[in-house]
Amino acid sequence: MILLLDTHLLLWAAGQPDRLSSDARSLIMADEHELVFSAASIWEIAIKRGLGRSDFRVDPALLRRGLLENGYDELPITGRHALAVDRLPDLHRDPFDRMLIAQAVEESVLLLSSDVQVAQYPGPIRRV
Repeated sequence: MILLLDTHLLLWAAGQPDRLSSDARSLIMADEHELVFSAASIWEIAIKRGLGRSDFRVDPALLRRGLLENGYDELPITGRHALAVDRLPDLHRDPFDRMLIAQAVEESVLLLSSDVQVAQYPGPIRRV
């Protein structure tokens, strides 16, 4: 199964693995799963780091390189993904989360998130 990790799970997996739930940890560590991250997450980190957010202190270039070196694949943002955002119900306003949801739906991959609002969307999403 292909697992798309949301931004916070990526940050926790890379720098604070103790913050991951046991469910998230076991899914991420399972050899049978392919792990992917979205370019939207790197974009989100770059923007929020630039705004001085304390929960986004990591250098996005270093995070991206570390993810790639550790076997993650990068999921680019396409026009198809952008159009899919328009079809999502208006349950959550965060544009980065909405892009991740749209990518999960369009790519038929399972989005892992700890966000309660994200988990309300129909589709391949699992709250961990």
